Amino acid sequence: MSSTLFEQLHADGHLSSESLQKIKLSKANTLFSVYWELKTILYLGVLLLSGGLGILIYKNIDTLGHQAILFFIAALCASSFFYCFKNKLPYSNNRVAAPNAFFDYILLLACLMFITFVGYLQYQYNVFGNRYGLVTFIPMIVLFFTAYYFDHIGILTMAITTLAAWAGISVTPMALLSKNDFNSLTIIFTAFALGVVLVTLGYFSAKENIKKHFEFTYNNFGIHLLFISTLAAMFHYEKICLLIFILLAVIGYLVYQKAAKEKSFYFLLILSLYIYIGFSYLVTKLLFDIMQVDTENVVLACLYFIASAIGIMIFLIRMNIQFKNNDSIQ
Repeated sequence: MSSTLFEQLHADGHLSSESLQKIKLSKANTLFSVYWELKTILYLGVLLLSGGLGILIYKNIDTLGHQAILFFIAALCASSFFYCFKNKLPYSNNRVAAPNAFFDYILLLACLMFITFVGYLQYQYNVFGNRYGLVTFIPMIVLFFTAYYFDHIGILTMAITTLAAWAGISVTPMALLSKNDFNSLTIIFTAFALGVVLVTLGYFSAKENIKKHFEFTYNNFGIHLLFISTLAAMFHYEKICLLIFILLAVIGYLVYQKAAKEKSFYFLLILSLYIYIGFSYLVTKLLFDIMQVDTENVVLACLYFIASAIGIMIFLIRMNIQFKNNDSIQ
């Protein structure tokens, strides 16, 4: 309630001057939340700690020795995991809150140290030989287990990223990796397949009610991979780009159905941007590749981008208003 109302009540004689002063003092000393500020500081603290340790080890590698460094990383990782296993709450398929304010950050530190440990073993001692997929496969399994066992969305994000790295390394010949040739059909198809897998995992997470709150994270990565890989295929297969655009439109329609059902403006925004990129590619290809390149086509292209940009902004604004109205009705 605003102070104007209390002042009006005081003026009408319904509220004493002493009570009005107490209300004003109470409003002046209103508490405010610093939840997100503290979370940000703690996350930055963990990242700075892990990064600082890496720099310290790098600069003193000759003095400390590789065995001592590995022992230190392993000890920090093991002690962090020990703390988390000792203090965790019982597992549940539903959301499980952290037992205390520092639990999530200690768990994050444990996972970062584990990844560092495995990478250091491979870099210094070549433990896995040329089987580079194992360098990412082992951390991926540990991260997925940790994310579900301790209910940590941040660790799930790391696990999905590691899954993408493992899939890319496993299916990509070493010649492509050594030449940094990432314009590969193998990578495009792998990214598309991985997108399908992630969206499917998100669907079953919600349907089977197994960590239902993980659904958004799976869908977020999966939908981006589907759109990006399809656009990459459009650019690569220029002769059949129209057919691939139809596939892009089908994916966009399915994402639109999901966005409309969940009233998610975020998914509506990303599908609009990806569809716009694909459609604009077809338009420019029509103007400059199929038709003769001249001044008129350049003008038409400029008019198209101006008109289409205005159109997509109007569309997004109207859909955002519609989503908000529907939310208020519910």
